Amino acid sequence: MIVIVTGAAGFIGSHLSERLLEKGHIVIGIDNFDPYYDSQIKRNNIKPFENNNNFFLYETSILDQKNLHKIFLRHKPEKVVHLAAKVGVRPSLADPVSYEEVNVKGTKNLLDVSVKFGIKNFVFASSSSVYGLNQVPFNENETPSPISVYASTKLKGELLCREYHDRFGLNITCLRFFTVYGPRGRPDMAIYKFTKLIRKGNEIEIYGDGSSKRDYTYVEDIVSGIVSALDRNIPFDIFNLGNSHTVELKYLISLIEKEFNRKAKIRHMPEQEGDVPVTYADIRKSNKELDYTPRTKIEDGIKKFVKWFKEQNKDM
Repeated sequence: MIVIVTGAAGFIGSHLSERLLEKGHIVIGIDNFDPYYDSQIKRNNIKPFENNNNFFLYETSILDQKNLHKIFLRHKPEKVVHLAAKVGVRPSLADPVSYEEVNVKGTKNLLDVSVKFGIKNFVFASSSSVYGLNQVPFNENETPSPISVYASTKLKGELLCREYHDRFGLNITCLRFFTVYGPRGRPDMAIYKFTKLIRKGNEIEIYGDGSSKRDYTYVEDIVSGIVSALDRNIPFDIFNLGNSHTVELKYLISLIEKEFNRKAKIRHMPEQEGDVPVTYADIRKSNKELDYTPRTKIEDGIKKFVKWFKEQNKDM
């Protein structure tokens, strides 16, 4: 099949693109190489498959409606996976306008062109952050209560998806990702930053006392969930994609310390606005309806990530 993947050169997008290409599909990648972090990192992400004859990359924004129309007209895709977004809870508080524009207006642009070209299935990447301070484990039937701009834009994206399904009959699956990590991970995320700083023997900053907990999910497990949703053409639904195990921040740091046989130098910082104390996915629905079964334990995932990090940074 022919699949549009937005954010194709990013962390999750590059892994998904690679998996789809391995399965013999044609991938039409869209990425604007946003300068939120070094764009060369994204260019390196796609090197393993950039010369694949079934991969086409367009360096453009999802805010550019004319270019989106041209791409859809040229390739006549059957399905869309929409991963592109402005990311990060804390940065969204400082720049709410651009987050609203890209994450909401950009999603609407893609939905509009998907309706026009009769897309069979639209998969939207949402976030566990929409749950806010809800009781854990987070269940899809709960009413979301976002406490950051980023989370609010993701919830608005979900609501747009619901509207476009109801109005136009577009098949849409919204996937709420829980703290994805692994090779090619974003440099702004905790696991990447801690690994880099601990390896150098530099100080790391942790917010709060280190007792916060996250449902860390290995990227290959997330990709399996996306592919499963892509294959099923569900009329409309929302699913959690997490590991369904919480990991305390202090324990996470200890795993990285173990890989380098070095204790981290820690500076405690005040808790940050928009952060939540715990995320924890109820994945029973995803398991039943998407056959989603995460297989990577945090101990194994950290080993794989650190191994990749060392290979990428041999001169550090």
